[in-house]
Amino acid sequence: MSAVTSGISEKTQRLAVPSVGHELHTWHIASELPVSRTKRSQGNGQYESTIPATLADVEFVLPQSLGADVEEAAYALAAFDSYASARLGAGSRVLGPMSAVLLRTEAASSSQIEQLTVGAKNLALETLLEGSSENAKVVVGNVRAMEAALSLGKDMNEANILAMHRALLLAQHGWEAEAGHYRRQLVWVGTNSYSPLGASHIAPQAELVERAMRDLLAFIMRDDMPVIAQCAIAHAQFETIHPFADGNGRCGRALVYAILRNKGMAQQITPPISAGLLRQTERYFEALTAYREGDAAPIVDQFAQACLFAAGSGRRLIDALVEQLNLARKKLNGVRSDSPVWKVLPHLVAQPVMNTRYLRENAGMSKPQAERAIKQLGELGILTPRSGKQRNVLWEHRGILDVLDGYAAGLRRR
Repeated sequence: MSAVTSGISEKTQRLAVPSVGHELHTWHIASELPVSRTKRSQGNGQYESTIPATLADVEFVLPQSLGADVEEAAYALAAFDSYASARLGAGSRVLGPMSAVLLRTEAASSSQIEQLTVGAKNLALETLLEGSSENAKVVVGNVRAMEAALSLGKDMNEANILAMHRALLLAQHGWEAEAGHYRRQLVWVGTNSYSPLGASHIAPQAELVERAMRDLLAFIMRDDMPVIAQCAIAHAQFETIHPFADGNGRCGRALVYAILRNKGMAQQITPPISAGLLRQTERYFEALTAYREGDAAPIVDQFAQACLFAAGSGRRLIDALVEQLNLARKKLNGVRSDSPVWKVLPHLVAQPVMNTRYLRENAGMSKPQAERAIKQLGELGILTPRSGKQRNVLWEHRGILDVLDGYAAGLRRR
């Protein structure tokens, strides 16, 4: 492997990486676009697109203190995984009915980075196909990408990355033509849609994407560096390549979970790492810029701090949700242990708005069992009725919705 040395003191926390290159091109706004003469004049001209560096054979040496932060973050994630499994219980699926809430929280946080806020109720309604929020559709698409990412983690290959992107775009937009393949055109970040001139980042030309992604996958499969640092660098490289026409931010964050799963971390629970990144989005984007200029320390530090935040805040979120379940159990005191009503409780955290159809499809209940269980939970004040758009009666657990909304509001206040 080729070593990258910086010659900069330990105190600066610099982690040298190969900086990106650039190539000069000329941009002409298409004549059919409805752009004013002034904007057309300003948008036509020369620009520099990115040539991504290769990572597969680079030797990385973390500064000592940064390495200590990364090690602490890895320990915190592992401890959180065990804690969450113990408190919530392991589901029968990889995304069990109780642990799924953290996947939802992470998906919502990841979307909020891109200014797509959505309340817990709208998210739950959209999952039941009863929603009307466009933002909720985007977040649900993000959940699908996260699910695909976890499957991708078993086998980190190009086909699975494309499948992850396909899951995101089809669930979000239904864009069959754009879903599941690398982009065929230039993309950029931070300016208008008709010209790359003035953009904060102009991605590589489309013909460079496939080769760059293969190099990234080779880097991901290395096992000679701390996993958190590897996640951070892989994420930054993915965002630099910007391999897709749409959905790069959410796919890039979903990729982190694929790597964590592949490396044996976060086996049971999806930690809300994007919630940590959401706290300081300006620093996050500055760290991506620093990475492209040859210093990975800021993005590695951002990920280490985000992992620590995810573990700490995730514990508090789980505790608050479990408290709501315990209050529900107290209200069910005296109800026979074989009553179908008990089957509903494990699903409330992941799906705090539900109907009888949901219980039939997800809790293995017959229609009469689901109707009796919902009725009993309503009579005991555990669930509250609301009208659905399909004239189905929907029921919600207000306490769990308040906990989830409170968590999201706390992130936005930071």
